[in-house]
Amino acid sequence: MTTDDLRPFRFALCLYTPVERADWVRKVRLAEELGYDVVSVPDHLGSAAPLPTLVLAAEATERVRLATHVLNTTLYRPEVLARDVEALDRYCGGRVEIGLGAGWARAEFDAAGLPWTPAAERVAHLERTVALLRARPGPPLMIAGRGDRVLRLAAARADVVAFTGTTRVPDGERLRLGGPAEVAGRVEFVRELLGERIREVELNITVHRVLPSGPGHRITDLWQNDLDLSAAQSVESPSLLVGPPDECAEQLRAARKRFGFSYFTVLEPEMMSFARVIEALR
Repeated sequence: MTTDDLRPFRFALCLYTPVERADWVRKVRLAEELGYDVVSVPDHLGSAAPLPTLVLAAEATERVRLATHVLNTTLYRPEVLARDVEALDRYCGGRVEIGLGAGWARAEFDAAGLPWTPAAERVAHLERTVALLRARPGPPLMIAGRGDRVLRLAAARADVVAFTGTTRVPDGERLRLGGPAEVAGRVEFVRELLGERIREVELNITVHRVLPSGPGHRITDLWQNDLDLSAAQSVESPSLLVGPPDECAEQLRAARKRFGFSYFTVLEPEMMSFARVIEALR
């Protein structure tokens, strides 16, 4: 990838801790002040409802875009979700970006009293949802996933293809961070599908941890799995930043050149540490 092909960076902060109204307003305003381009929210039963929180974020901020990262489409009727997305975009002043996924955590379906359907059915529901949203004017769509079928859909219909950077552990219920070779394989799969459309589509990945450097520092992922990565691999992983801000900035530049990632979503606990990386880049 040449310098001319490189997209400008964008940085999203994914906020998922439920808080009172005043605290939410302070948090999203701080994110804007720190230089984040996007404030995003997940769609989990333990988090605040995503769409109302984004409306409040729009009222509290002026510049940042507002995104779902990502809606579990299996929880929604496509027609109802399309109505709600239209209203959300209107009341947020056109700053919305809608991230969609098929849902992966069986425990959440059980807690919601919904049947745990096979992956093929959940992806088919995602496909119907995307088709309905694309049939009318609306905000940009991001589609996130790991499997071939979801990534094919993303390559065909999304404005942003989001890579989780994760893989399932042997028990089938938990996730772990994938190594750089695993990420590269998924990216190459999508790039071949995109063809010339690669110039129109952003590639996104989640940064799970921002860690200090130093010998003997234990590296774990979000799920407290010890990462089986060499020192070199940890520096090459686009989902894991290791070192002081200037070195982390170089890792992001390298990830953009190697994988094509220009849009990075940072998890809430890393809000302040990653802000120093943004400063180093700009």
